[in-house]
Amino acid sequence: MKIIQSAFFKISLIALMSLCVTTTALAQERGNDEPRTSPNATVSQTIGTTDITITYGRPAVNDRTIFGDLVPYGEVWRTGANEATALVVSKDVTIEGNKLEAGTYSLYTIPGKDEWTIIINSKLSWGTQYDKSKDVFRFTVEPQKADFIERLLFYFEDVSNESATVVLHWDNTKVPFTISI
Repeated sequence: MKIIQSAFFKISLIALMSLCVTTTALAQERGNDEPRTSPNATVSQTIGTTDITITYGRPAVNDRTIFGDLVPYGEVWRTGANEATALVVSKDVTIEGNKLEAGTYSLYTIPGKDEWTIIINSKLSWGTQYDKSKDVFRFTVEPQKADFIERLLFYFEDVSNESATVVLHWDNTKVPFTISI
C-alpha cells in the first residue's frame, strides 16, 4: 500500500511541476515588459451567486472607421485585440436562451450593420485562430447607436439576482446581450 501511495505522490508531484512550468511559459508568451498598444482589461459581475468574468484587449478608435472597415461586416472578429476575448462563468447560465455550462470560453462576433452574431466558442487562442468546429452556440442581437467611446469596453447593465445585460461598446456602437442564471 505504501508503494502505491508513494508512486501516486510522485506522479502527482510531477504533474504539478509540469503544470507550473507550462503556466509560467504561457504567461511569458503573452507579452513582454512593454505596454501593449491595446491594453488588456477584465470586468466581472456576480449574478445571484454566479460569477461572470470577461477578459479582453481594448483597441482604440484612433481616428479610424471601425465597423465596416477596420472590423469588416460579415466576418468573424476576435472581439477585441491580442488574444481572443475570454468569457468565464462559475456556474451554468443561459445566454439569450442558450444554455452554457460553467467554464471558460472565447467570445467571437460577426458584426453587421443591422445584426450581430455572437459566438461562444470552446477554444481559447490568439484571436486569429478561430475554429468554427469548436462553436458551442451562436445567437444574433441588434446593435444600437451609442455615444462615442475611444477604447473598446465591456460592462454590465440592468443587474439583478437573476440576470444582467452584457454590453460591448466601441466607437458609436453598443451590442447588448443577456445572461440569466
